[in-house]
Amino acid sequence: MSVTRRYRDAWQGFWSEASEDRGAVFWDAEPALTAGRHLAHFEPHLTDAGLPLIDLGCGNGTQTRYLAERFPHVVGADLSEAALEHARRADPAGSAAYRRLDAADKAEAETLHAELGDANVYVRGVLHQCEPDDRQPLADVVAALLGDRGRAFLVEPSQAAKTVLMGLARGPAGPPAKLAPVLRHGLTPGAVPDEAVPEYLRAAGLAVLASGELPLLTTEYTPDGTRIELPSTWVVAGRPA
Repeated sequence: MSVTRRYRDAWQGFWSEASEDRGAVFWDAEPALTAGRHLAHFEPHLTDAGLPLIDLGCGNGTQTRYLAERFPHVVGADLSEAALEHARRADPAGSAAYRRLDAADKAEAETLHAELGDANVYVRGVLHQCEPDDRQPLADVVAALLGDRGRAFLVEPSQAAKTVLMGLARGPAGPPAKLAPVLRHGLTPGAVPDEAVPEYLRAAGLAVLASGELPLLTTEYTPDGTRIELPSTWVVAGRPA
């Protein structure tokens, strides 16, 4: 089975079973606590906020719809048709467009770039789900979508996040209810070295314009009522001046 087929099957299975209730998915936190915080670091680096914005790995479109309130043309892209069906049902007014895209297939990215032109790209928690051999192709896809004028914002769980997740998974009561289906479908996070993310982008011909750390909030809570947060790192990238 190809890596892409395995990714597709895993995500298709996950999203086919996922509830459409708000906050039912482990990472599907309110946009004000996720994309909203990220935009504060992303928007100052945009050369043209009027470019199309691609939410790469959009899932059920929660962040996509939020972004569509702030940018004129937003496209949610995902490998899983089941995820895209969730997104379309949750967006009956069609505030954003949705399309299937393999985020490790540069030819598909070039086709989308030919349709949209240069675009800004938002990527939340996609790279760490990739096998090592697919991480550079994903960075190459981001670069292809940006063209000359676009800017990318990538946020990924840091290496420390894996320790947090494994601690939750191995707790005496087993993994929390919202984390369990993630693990059951084989969507376990990879250990991407924090310093590797900028290097993948540079190898794709991009310059790192800014970077930092933020907590990545989830929709799950510990037994004492504390929201589970994952350490994360973020990067803004674009073509060198």
